[in-house]
Amino acid sequence: MIQSMTGFGRGEVLNKTGKIELEMKSVNHRYLDVNIRLPRKLNIFESEIRNQVKQFASRGKIDLYLTFSDLSGEHSHVTYNKEVAEAYLAGIRQLSRDLRLEDKTTAFDISKFPDVFTTEEEKLDEDGIRSLITAAIQSAGEQFLNSRRAEGKKLQEDLLQKLDRVRVLVEAVSERAPLIIQEYRNRIQEKVTELLGSAQIDEGVLATELVVFADKICVDEEMVRLRTHIIHMQETLKEGGSVGRKLDFLTQEMNREANTILSKTNDIEVSNYGIELKTEIEKIREQIQNIE
Repeated sequence: MIQSMTGFGRGEVLNKTGKIELEMKSVNHRYLDVNIRLPRKLNIFESEIRNQVKQFASRGKIDLYLTFSDLSGEHSHVTYNKEVAEAYLAGIRQLSRDLRLEDKTTAFDISKFPDVFTTEEEKLDEDGIRSLITAAIQSAGEQFLNSRRAEGKKLQEDLLQKLDRVRVLVEAVSERAPLIIQEYRNRIQEKVTELLGSAQIDEGVLATELVVFADKICVDEEMVRLRTHIIHMQETLKEGGSVGRKLDFLTQEMNREANTILSKTNDIEVSNYGIELKTEIEKIREQIQNIE
């Protein structure tokens, strides 16, 4: 099954350590680009999170948002450093005396100075938090994969329909091609008759002219390659997996063949088919940009 590069998943996990809420969303990107936003104190888990996310995607720009609520009852400790506060106060009072200024210092003023109060974070329960994160990623990742697969199924159906249309246009060009030579022969004969009356054109000269013309407008090779690319793309879509880059390459090749057909033809009907071909191939190319 093919997967879209657009997806979303959410996971919420709770245990005695705390609660993790995690969201994953992705959009198109040429490679895998994982951006992680989490609380600063959980930065030690970023590398592990990144590695775990990789099991759910090989391409796409993924944004992951993680929040953590500490439910363990353990909080930061605030320590009052009396000696530091007294030193600051003594210094301020000495300054007031030296400059003959009124001393209006308050306890709140002193509390603003560095190291008067210090905080100490409780040691993280790394194993407990790691367990939470892993469970949240698994929960969000499953939703994320399901949304990508559901979108991928729609893309697959749409692309197969567009390929059927491309195949119809290819067959239309193939059916039209032999008629172009016959019409060219008729035009030559009509022109000779118009200019020379009932005079007969030399069949050898006519045959040579038709061979040169047929070789100039021949698109048999382009038709064969287009049919091959269509079959290859249909098979690739049905096989599934991470096939976005492969499909993109095939559309480039198909577009090249359509361009060659347009450059060779001087027939308005084939030109119209060629323009339709390029239009459908471009639609396919745009859709393929969404495939992983």
